[in-house]
Amino acid sequence: MLWERGYTGTSPTAILERAGAGQGSMYHHFKGRPDLAPAAVRRTAEELPATAEDVLSGPDTPFERIEAYLRRERDVLRGCPIGRLITDPDIIASDELRAPVDETLDRIRELIAGIVEEGKEQGEFGPRVDGAEIAATVQGGYVLARAPGSPAAFDAGVRGLPSLLRG
Repeated sequence: MLWERGYTGTSPTAILERAGAGQGSMYHHFKGRPDLAPAAVRRTAEELPATAEDVLSGPDTPFERIEAYLRRERDVLRGCPIGRLITDPDIIASDELRAPVDETLDRIRELIAGIVEEGKEQGEFGPRVDGAEIAATVQGGYVLARAPGSPAAFDAGVRGLPSLLRG
C-alpha cells in the first residue's frame, strides 16, 4: 500500500481492510502506522535486491544478464516499489524510512555496475560505458512512464539501452 498510496495515504484502517485482519491482529504486532511502515519498507527493501540478484547472477554473458533484467516482468506504471517511495515527502523526511530505500537503490546500482565492469573486462562493452549511468537509466524509465501513464517511454529505454551497451 505504501507503493500505491504513499505513507500519508496508507491509513491503519486501509491496511486492515486490505489485509482482511481485525484491529487486534495489527495492533498485536505493531503500535500503528509509524511502527508498521519501517517494517514494510525494510521487507520490500530486502525483496527487491534479491529479485535483481536472481536475474543478474545467472551464467549468461553480462549483456544477456542486463538484458534479462531490463526485460523481466514488472508493472511499469506502478513504478519501482522502492524508487517510488523517494517521491513521498514523509519517507524522505524520516531517516529510518529513507535509509533502506537508499541502501536498496545503491545495492542495485552496484550490481549493475559490477556486471558492466565485467562486460568491459571481457570486451563485451566499450571502455566508456558507465555502470552507474546504466542503472540510473532504468530508474528514470519508471518516472518517464508514470508521468503520461504509458509504458512507452520505459519500453523505449529497454530497447535502447542494450544498443548503448553494445556501442
